[in-house]
Amino acid sequence: MTFYERNLPHWQPERTTFFVTWRLFGSLPLQKRTARNGCATGSPPKVETPGERFVRFDRALDRTAIGPHWLRIPSVADRVTELILKGERELGYFSLHAFVIMPNHVHLLVMPRIPLHRIMNGIKGSTAHAANTILGRIGKPFWQDESFDHRVRTEKEFGNILRYIGWNPVSAGLVARPEEWPWSSARLSSPT
Repeated sequence: MTFYERNLPHWQPERTTFFVTWRLFGSLPLQKRTARNGCATGSPPKVETPGERFVRFDRALDRTAIGPHWLRIPSVADRVTELILKGERELGYFSLHAFVIMPNHVHLLVMPRIPLHRIMNGIKGSTAHAANTILGRIGKPFWQDESFDHRVRTEKEFGNILRYIGWNPVSAGLVARPEEWPWSSARLSSPT
């Protein structure tokens, strides 16, 4: 079992699938990160489960009109897709079950073959360099430092996350069907 720590501890049991999300630097304003939903005036704040908190953040990312949306640029999203696929196909760092590249964040469902933090450092480092080169932003932060990772514990949870990733562009109002979004495993796996 691998263990590493940044702001929070991360445990990585062997042969475990992880749902990983990371976002562009500056993509979520502070008030969206700290605001609580569903609190009537004078009532105590609702205690969110980690899953509810994640969904709230992800919906805020899907709906925000401010901050960078560099992953909406086809050449940037194409390069990020290529580098994710290289991590599985050429480097063998993980088994890739699903992915989607949204305008300001990315979701992966992977089974790591090396420590997850090494995978994330590699993906984020190589994609940041490539994207900044395309955008002419050399040496500037591209990704937010931290990523969200969640160990998938059951087959039902795996299925729910797989659907969530595939349908994220639809729920964000970007396309009508998952396979229409060009930067996702749903597109790659659909017959064309």
